[in-house]
Amino acid sequence: MIETSNLTGERIKKYFQEDKRFDGRKLDEFRNIEIETGISQNAEGSARVKIGKTEVLVGIKMNVGEPYPDSPDKGNLMVTAELLPLSSPRFENGPPKFPTIELGRVIDRGIRESKFIEFEKLCIKKGEKVWTLFIDIYSINDDGNLLDAAGIGAIAALKNARIPKYNEKEEKIIYEEKTNTKLPLKKEIPIAITLHKIGKSIIVDPTRQEEDLSEARVTIGSSNGIISSLQKGSEKSLTTEEFYKILDLNEKIERDVFKKIEKFLK
Repeated sequence: MIETSNLTGERIKKYFQEDKRFDGRKLDEFRNIEIETGISQNAEGSARVKIGKTEVLVGIKMNVGEPYPDSPDKGNLMVTAELLPLSSPRFENGPPKFPTIELGRVIDRGIRESKFIEFEKLCIKKGEKVWTLFIDIYSINDDGNLLDAAGIGAIAALKNARIPKYNEKEEKIIYEEKTNTKLPLKKEIPIAITLHKIGKSIIVDPTRQEEDLSEARVTIGSSNGIISSLQKGSEKSLTTEEFYKILDLNEKIERDVFKKIEKFLK
């Protein structure tokens, strides 16, 4: 495991007290965000997202299957992540470890709880056939904040996706025949922001060096200031004052991030 040295960590925390960061940003400021969609010919939807040097790829695949027993008239959703060794020496091949599982679960929860996907419209025949969406997330380079990059990538890929042709008589999906039918998505775009407590400071979009110092984090999914999901990470606790500060910051940062990505999601 590569970790930030104690000396460097203390310098970073000292900078934070002056509302400064090594790369010149303020504590509540994101790095540059770039989004490219339609990068895969074989996926139903896809996106590449870069936040600074952090990069992820997200693909959407679709299949027809049985609905879950507790939602017979709704489509299904599965989110998986793969943290590739090429993106960081921290990641290894083999069975998924906790960070991989956690990333997939946080993104799944954010999308599901936002009601961004209208799952009722993905039902083909109640109780028998529905569309299942598979969201696959791959890390390409980890320079911190993979969570938010993956969340933005998932939304961008969903916006880019088109439902493949389905022959109901033969019960067969014809993947080769592309359609112009978009996924049934709501207009309000959910944004997931992860805020980190480091020392006495609350920051967003940490670099890898900064993220190594994170004592606690909270990922908040919201749209137009309305919170739909909230997930705390790390073991250390937050005070009531710190939590209220996080909520106040999130409202501002959500607007800022939406302005950065809005043009890519039309």
